[in-house]
Amino acid sequence: MREICDGELKNASLSQLKDICRELREEILAAVFACGGHLSSNLGAVELTVALHRVFDFPQDKIIFDVGHQCYAHKLLSGRAGRFRTLRQEGGLSGFPKRSESEYDCYGTGHAGTAISAALGFAKARDLKGEHHNVIALVGDGSFNNGLIYEALNSLSVLNTSVLIVLNDNEMSISKTVGSMAGILEEVRKGQSECSKVSQPVSDRNDPSQDAAEDIRLFERFGLRYMGVVNGHDMGELLTALEEAKSALREGSVLLHVHTRKGYGHPFCENAPTETHGVGKGGETEREFSAALGEELVSLAARDSRVVAVTAAMTDSLGLRRFFDRFPERAFDVGICEEHASILCAALAAAGMRPYYAIYSTFLQRAYDEVIHDVCAQNLPVVFCIDRAGVTGRDGETHQGVFDLSFLLPVPNLTIAVPKDISEFRSMLRMSTQWNGPLAIRYPREGIEGEKQAESPIEFGKFDVLHSTMSDVVLIAAGGRCLDLARRVLQRAWAEGLDATLVHARFVKPLDEALLSGLSAHTVITLEDNVLIGGFGDAVARFYRDSDKKVLSFGYRDCFLPHGAPRDLMREYGLDEEEILTCLREHYAGR
Repeated sequence: MREICDGELKNASLSQLKDICRELREEILAAVFACGGHLSSNLGAVELTVALHRVFDFPQDKIIFDVGHQCYAHKLLSGRAGRFRTLRQEGGLSGFPKRSESEYDCYGTGHAGTAISAALGFAKARDLKGEHHNVIALVGDGSFNNGLIYEALNSLSVLNTSVLIVLNDNEMSISKTVGSMAGILEEVRKGQSECSKVSQPVSDRNDPSQDAAEDIRLFERFGLRYMGVVNGHDMGELLTALEEAKSALREGSVLLHVHTRKGYGHPFCENAPTETHGVGKGGETEREFSAALGEELVSLAARDSRVVAVTAAMTDSLGLRRFFDRFPERAFDVGICEEHASILCAALAAAGMRPYYAIYSTFLQRAYDEVIHDVCAQNLPVVFCIDRAGVTGRDGETHQGVFDLSFLLPVPNLTIAVPKDISEFRSMLRMSTQWNGPLAIRYPREGIEGEKQAESPIEFGKFDVLHSTMSDVVLIAAGGRCLDLARRVLQRAWAEGLDATLVHARFVKPLDEALLSGLSAHTVITLEDNVLIGGFGDAVARFYRDSDKKVLSFGYRDCFLPHGAPRDLMREYGLDEEEILTCLREHYAGR
């Protein structure tokens, strides 16, 4: 796609702006189907992004995207159109705002609820330095379920500064927005459709909908001047509203309520906004583990009335749709509220239920205090189903699930399991109903099919010896990806006349101390889809600290992993097949 310069955008007619929007949509569609990425949310934000670039002066003015996955049009309008087909590819453009990528990306994001806090920080820095640019936070309605938003609004109301909050209300996050805030915004949309769209505060209007008026006053009590609701796909209406909001910033902070449609401009995406929220190359997604989770929980719930499922705005992407449809009274989507979800699970468990909390590894970070304080300190039987564990690939630094072993291993009472494949994952879920304490089961994004064999019961806390030899080397792999890597290493080693015992650490906590104590091998090589610091390898090394065994650990280095293909990232950042094989060769050469 051609680069659209700032001058062209500032001087374009309404008709020309519509043509620019069409060009942007075509490029977003082409790039996402070639590279994968977030589709429907970006299609719905095109007109709004173009209007923001028309009215404001970026990068002098600052814009912070909450979550950031809807930033594609922004990237195309800020000098990156020529590189856009490298989206989410190794060495290419990130799928999220990234400070190191462009001066137009003033603040990096990836998780929900951060934009207003960040905008407040930029605004106060501006004020303290005597500068006069505008600061905008672009926030989706799904994020308004998140407590961080209200912490920031509470602070904003007393700090005497000006921030423009643009509420991009498409009635969804990944799935349909839930909770009372969704109802409040719906009342506002319905009420405002009968009265003037922008200009004066609601308290000065003759609003026919008292419910809408009361709802709007929620924002005004935070010191915000409310404007809206604006049609987010009507360029003329958007430009007028943004100009009025820009003028109003001289008197304080403003919330501009914009109503958009997720997937707008592409009929299939409009009709399937959840399914096209995030797509892989060619429009496909991999959800084998997620699908297995949903199927197994439905089966467990049919046999055990205590089983409940909890998620934080991820019903479909975590495979729970069938459960929610079959057992709606036992299904809880709390919105983007990971901390609240953890406490909800803790209390459900304390009251005799069996909660399963499905969550991405990267989002579990947000609930760490509650995992410790509410679940594990009380030794409650909550099962954390940790999806997207390990490298997730193309969403980059903010979404890699490579820290959970390191922050979960130190927590008392918590058991951590890592299935080698989908079959073992199902067995672990069945076992979990009998376990009377906190349990975390971590698994990667893609499915890993096991060898066709009869299922055997999972023995708690026990490793699985998959290949036993008299060799003086043992490979211990934690999880299916690392087990696949170990098998590839062994295949090459056998071709060279080398061998090693292969062990799958299906539980990384507790360690199988009996097996570790009984190993005759002198060299122990551990593999984990996690950062090395504080991970599985460190735990094994601590176990052997008073022995003469040599422990070599392979995992990710002390850095944030960028976007790229998972296998490429594994090889480049610490799980390199050739390097592991070299260790085997050196061991045999040194005997």
